[in-house]
Amino acid sequence: MTKVITYGTYDLLHYGHIRLLERAKELGDYLIVGVTADDFDKTRGKINVQQSLMERIEAVRATGLADEIIVEEYEGQKIDDIQRYGVDIFTVGSDWKGKFDYLNAYCKVVYLDRTEGVSSSEIRAEKRKIFIGTIGNKGLCDKFIKEVSYVNGVEYKECDEEYLGVDAVYIATLPEKHYSDVKRALEKGKHVICESPIAMNTIQCKELIEYAENNSLILVDGIKTAYSTAYSRLLVLAKSGHIGEILSIDSVCTSNRVTGITDLKNEQNSICAWGPTALLPIFQLAGVEYNDMQIVTKLFDKKANFDAFTKISFEYDKMVATAKVAKAAKSEGELIITGTKGYIYVPAPWWRTEYFEIRYENQNENKKYFYQLDGEGIRYEIVAFARAVENKKRGYYLKDDISLNIATVIERFSKRKYKELS
Repeated sequence: MTKVITYGTYDLLHYGHIRLLERAKELGDYLIVGVTADDFDKTRGKINVQQSLMERIEAVRATGLADEIIVEEYEGQKIDDIQRYGVDIFTVGSDWKGKFDYLNAYCKVVYLDRTEGVSSSEIRAEKRKIFIGTIGNKGLCDKFIKEVSYVNGVEYKECDEEYLGVDAVYIATLPEKHYSDVKRALEKGKHVICESPIAMNTIQCKELIEYAENNSLILVDGIKTAYSTAYSRLLVLAKSGHIGEILSIDSVCTSNRVTGITDLKNEQNSICAWGPTALLPIFQLAGVEYNDMQIVTKLFDKKANFDAFTKISFEYDKMVATAKVAKAAKSEGELIITGTKGYIYVPAPWWRTEYFEIRYENQNENKKYFYQLDGEGIRYEIVAFARAVENKKRGYYLKDDISLNIATVIERFSKRKYKELS
């Protein structure tokens, strides 16, 4: 029996995919189809995949061409699979010609001509064409515009504060303006990505979330860290008991950039600039039902309520958590999640990490995890946003209760409900 193996993403399965699978089937007696995992696709730069892994597997199974379906999860798996399954022929499309010649040492390699005139990329681009504009901080907007170019079916279009000619808008104005800017955009029927916090208090944040939901609009709290592969993976590992019961979460985000000559009128204070990111892992792992919250701050400018450094402490029934943020002080920007069996360590800057460790008492049991991060997570955020707009349904990355509780913390600080260091 001649065994054949082939691999692909098979997103939005089309005639070209089916024709390739048919020709692969004709090469032997038994066809194994490897479908790439979501995380593996991201490491290969394929960020525009629309369907989940299970949806793509089911689409391949429905063709009736695969005798066996496996999941491709890591670099180098092809050699392992060829040896494990006793494969005689490896085959892929001719656009990969020469790329897999090294596999000739393990089996025969055949490159098949692709069907002209059809591709998943073209289908994705045609399926969702979203024009998005930006307003606010030039540096943040320039980064966002650059990342838009990597996402299929989403195009940047210049707009003013009336949002004419666009379907969606990225808002990166000062936090004090977020409520009015987001409200105006939603009232004009635009989908919105807004840098966190969405609003400076809970009532306004809730109002915007409800308005978006009631009018079938997508409103996204723009914390790009939530969309990075490494961060998503560490959440799964922490929740699945790899470090035992979680007892403590310590999150630090600092940048020592504010000086005596800084124009504070055009600057976010520490808690607005770093607070949402620092609070993210706390609320996603410990939840938002805390028993007590304490804020201690060192003010840079008392009149402006501009904090140089702020520490936010939470007490839950079964764990504690702290978030430290600063724009006029410096500390190691790491994330540590303490458990009864071990701990997760994410080195600085943890919010842009491609790497983290799970550490145990027995160092031989330690594990390291590496994941590629492109564009600081912004392009993944845009992909998720575009998918939400198309499906008319928010994704799972950031729930409303997290956005609301971020606004609650910032509201408390804005009302000066904190202990001030002298």
